Amino acid sequence: MDRKRTLKLAVPIAIVALGAAAVAWTLSRRAGVGDAPAYETSPVSRGRVAAAVTASGTLSALVTVEVGSQVSGRVQALHADFNSKVKKGQVIARIDPSLFESQVAQARASEQAAVASVLGAEATRGEAKRQHDRVEELVQKDFAARAEAETARSQLEAADAELASAKARVAQARAARVQAETNLAYTTITSPIDGVVISRDVNVGQTVASSLQAPRLFVIAEDLRKMEVHTDVAESDVGRVQQGLPVEFSVDAFPGERFRGAVKEVRYAPKTVQNVVTYDAVVSVDNSELKLRPGMTADVSFIVEDIPDALVVPNAALRFRPPDAPAPGGAADAGTPVGARAGGAPAGAARAGPARAAAEGAGAGGAGRTSGARRVVYLLAADGTLRPAPVRVGPSDGTRTAIVGGELAEGDRVVVGLAGAAKPAGGAPAAAPGGGGSRRRMGGFL
Repeated sequence: MDRKRTLKLAVPIAIVALGAAAVAWTLSRRAGVGDAPAYETSPVSRGRVAAAVTASGTLSALVTVEVGSQVSGRVQALHADFNSKVKKGQVIARIDPSLFESQVAQARASEQAAVASVLGAEATRGEAKRQHDRVEELVQKDFAARAEAETARSQLEAADAELASAKARVAQARAARVQAETNLAYTTITSPIDGVVISRDVNVGQTVASSLQAPRLFVIAEDLRKMEVHTDVAESDVGRVQQGLPVEFSVDAFPGERFRGAVKEVRYAPKTVQNVVTYDAVVSVDNSELKLRPGMTADVSFIVEDIPDALVVPNAALRFRPPDAPAPGGAADAGTPVGARAGGAPAGAARAGPARAAAEGAGAGGAGRTSGARRVVYLLAADGTLRPAPVRVGPSDGTRTAIVGGELAEGDRVVVGLAGAAKPAGGAPAAAPGGGGSRRRMGGFL
């Protein structure tokens, strides 16, 4: 009975032991297979790579004039509206002239009165001159006393002064009349340039007051077929933005279209907002199709370096390092910038912190700043092993980098990461902090 009971207990224990051994053997086999990592690759291709400095700006016309009123009054008529094409000297508005017409009439009457007073003063002066001459003649013949001669001279001098005063009053009245006529002329508002009305700020019947400053009635743009983009370029990038540099930009109104222009000038006056210094780079734009409008916001890219047909690799290939690769700065990376570990994380990022990691990520061709630097990419051989390939990089557009020298050929497959590594929602391999693919507002990529 004891032997049977022992056998009954031993059989289940043996079965459990055998099952546990089988599971352990299976797991060890799978672990052994997993020791050989799988890699994701991307083919080396050809294409255009353009390194750029990006900024935002605002479209405006070459010449924009605000038309105001120099006199106060009620708007009697408007002869232009929004989008009206006007010519230089064309009447676009009128201020009620009745008050100014009465002022002109009053000024003219005052001038005529002043002219009449001059005639009276001239007659008085003539009479005084004749009286003076007669007394002088009598004094010479001793028929009159010298006192009478002096009295006659005094009267003549007073008549001369009155005549001069009358002539001055005429000049004063004439100036007042000219001023009244000028104010009357200002009631007719004309266009100072040929252009298009882009803004109208008054309505018929509205009263405008120019006592403190001239009220704005219209805004006229000279020629919308030629426009400018005023951009704010960061001080760290302004050294690479030169006159004549080609520019590409887009606007929200036409998201799928790229517009082109050229740098007209980079102004020296700085603008400081929250301790950020920027400079105004003015871009000339041809708007022959009249698609662009004043005030539109433009996302501008200054093309600082452009290769139309380059051998290109993804930036992830320049950041990749195998798990067993030596530390950056070792034999494998001699003479090359700091690389990145497998999976796209920059080597040393955990030790150096975010600032250094961002700088190392930008080393994969940051907007043309590292053109000519030596790097190492890895090719996947047929037997599954990795072969390092030294290359010399050119400009980068933030996603791809041009290869200007090295052991790569079109069609080679470069390793961009480990298979099964974490990916962002879009499905692309996770990028290193500060690496390519991001678009910065200033000093970024195309």
